[in-house]
Amino acid sequence: MKIKNVTIAGGGVLGAQIAYATAFHGYNVTIWGRSEGSIERVRPRIDHLHGIYTKELEIAPSYIGASNPNYPRSFFADKSEITEEKIAELKKLNEKVYKELKYTTDLKEAFADADLVIEAIAERVDEKKAFYEKIAPFLKEEAIIVTNSSTLLPSTFKEYTGREEKFLSLHFANNIHRQNLAEVMKHDTTSEEALNLVVDFAKSIGMYPAVIKKEQPGYILNSLLVPLLDAALRLYGNDVAEPKDIDMDWKIGTGSPRGPFEIIDIVGITTVINITSLSPEVKDKNSALAKAVEKLKIRAEKGLKGIESGEGFYKYN
Repeated sequence: MKIKNVTIAGGGVLGAQIAYATAFHGYNVTIWGRSEGSIERVRPRIDHLHGIYTKELEIAPSYIGASNPNYPRSFFADKSEITEEKIAELKKLNEKVYKELKYTTDLKEAFADADLVIEAIAERVDEKKAFYEKIAPFLKEEAIIVTNSSTLLPSTFKEYTGREEKFLSLHFANNIHRQNLAEVMKHDTTSEEALNLVVDFAKSIGMYPAVIKKEQPGYILNSLLVPLLDAALRLYGNDVAEPKDIDMDWKIGTGSPRGPFEIIDIVGITTVINITSLSPEVKDKNSALAKAVEKLKIRAEKGLKGIESGEGFYKYN
């Protein structure tokens, strides 16, 4: 099977990025939202991404001939590809993508012709199960479904998809045009054909496909990242230190370019709340992590959701 038509279910921070990057690499992309309100919320995200891609391409000529350029790695396979001709080609493509992305709330329109469905809805088990059951009657037999879940295992959902052998995980990192990582994880009955097709798809949209050989909660990235964020949140929840000082402590002490609360702003506070709330520790309302989640919820209610909203723990222009 050749993947040509891709539907992204969910237009949140990552869903919008996945949709734009996929279309930018030549696929026919449809963004499905469960309501008109969902569609209206994704449009400004696409506007923002169009602006980001435009700016990236404006500065791209400065990378030509550089010995170690810090270029967007999903745009160019390697630095030898960075030419005036290629940049001009990508500028035209960027405008085409921006104009031709499709949006719909209609299940048949979104899923009947999809070769690949990328589910990028909220990290809630019941919502994901209901979604798979809802779309199953509309999918063609050969269609593949992947979940962009960052923490949940594909085996949790396989029986609800109606196509266990064609279901697996494809988890993207944030800021994917530069941090071009896609973790590919199958479950025990995923076919090798589906796995290979998804790996090839990830490569074709400029991602590095990190193949996870067996199911692992948190995959690779979040197995490393979540403990760091949880540790920072416990310090925050117990009022041990302010987020800025926690970040500076980590950056100066380790040489890392970002602190945990800067990372939270990138990921988005809503996503962090959803993931952190899955921890058994949060059931104890007096725990440091539970206190941190309550603080995050207050910030989210004020609209301080991170980079996407223009302000989180830090302000962004």
